[in-house]
Amino acid sequence: MITFSSVSKRYANGYEALKGISFTIENGEIVVVTGHSGAGKSTLLRLAAGIEFASTGNVLVNNQNLAQLKETGISVLRQNLGLVFQDHKLLFDRNVFGNAALPLEIAGFTRIEIGKRVRAALDKVGLLHREKAHLVSLSGGEQQRLCIARAIVNRPSILIADEPTGNLDQAYAATILDLFRSFNQVGVTVLLSTHDGSGLEHLKCRQVELEHGVIVR
Repeated sequence: MITFSSVSKRYANGYEALKGISFTIENGEIVVVTGHSGAGKSTLLRLAAGIEFASTGNVLVNNQNLAQLKETGISVLRQNLGLVFQDHKLLFDRNVFGNAALPLEIAGFTRIEIGKRVRAALDKVGLLHREKAHLVSLSGGEQQRLCIARAIVNRPSILIADEPTGNLDQAYAATILDLFRSFNQVGVTVLLSTHDGSGLEHLKCRQVELEHGVIVR
């Protein structure tokens, strides 16, 4: 569960990205945050992931107040989160398998378990046949799918994705949204953002629309 209670976010330069945000995402729900560029979507997702913290108000994830957690607590919490952000942060000195394996290597999984989990994740996103490919040979859509594989390799209970269909053509975007729907159907809570609210009908999701840092719908 993710809960925002009267959350505002003001940056050091005085810019207020979010103003009095309150809403709750229930376990197993899929919620899409929409709004114009600069509406505060990315800020909201970073707050939910514990990457940034609210200036006022409270953000709770799995009943834990993020502002009250120490760095070790945030690290433990993130092991239950799958994160896909616009800056892919893929490592071009690693192949597809190596990029997807990175979270498991950091967590100390055995080589055998890493192999099982990585190949299962790559198969889920349709990249198993490209596990040895170098990143320069991947299309934009394939790189996005690799980011999703890396996000789910830890089998998170919450998946957070910022503009996962940005810069993709309509067909590829629909494929990516179908992936998120399939994760949700097996109980994963999904929070994602998009500046384009079209094509979301088949997700059967709840939409939260932001406008200049305020929820308008």
